[in-house]
Amino acid sequence: MLRRFVWFFVALPVAILLITLAVANRHAVRLVLDPFRPAEPVISLVLPLYAYLLGALLIGVVIGGAATWMSQARWRRSARQRASEASRWHAEADRLSRERDRELDAARQLTSASP
Repeated sequence: MLRRFVWFFVALPVAILLITLAVANRHAVRLVLDPFRPAEPVISLVLPLYAYLLGALLIGVVIGGAATWMSQARWRRSARQRASEASRWHAEADRLSRERDRELDAARQLTSASP
């Protein structure tokens, strides 16, 4: 339900805005990557303006995601350690349960074998 709300009221208008920008800004723009000879650059890139805008948006999303992922490293490490510890405790509980069952079976056999 929340996902549909976000889609209809946030993502859909943003998508419509981006498509409108792309249609309105489809003329070619030269990006000069040569600071020493801007009049006759050795390295330049000619793309529609919306390609630069969407590229900048994509780069921002990737950098933001990477920063968030790296900032949460300690929480993922803690979760892995706690999961490993929980697994060890489950294994220990299973082992103790099997030992208890064997002891109970042995005690039952002793009481049933006694006259």
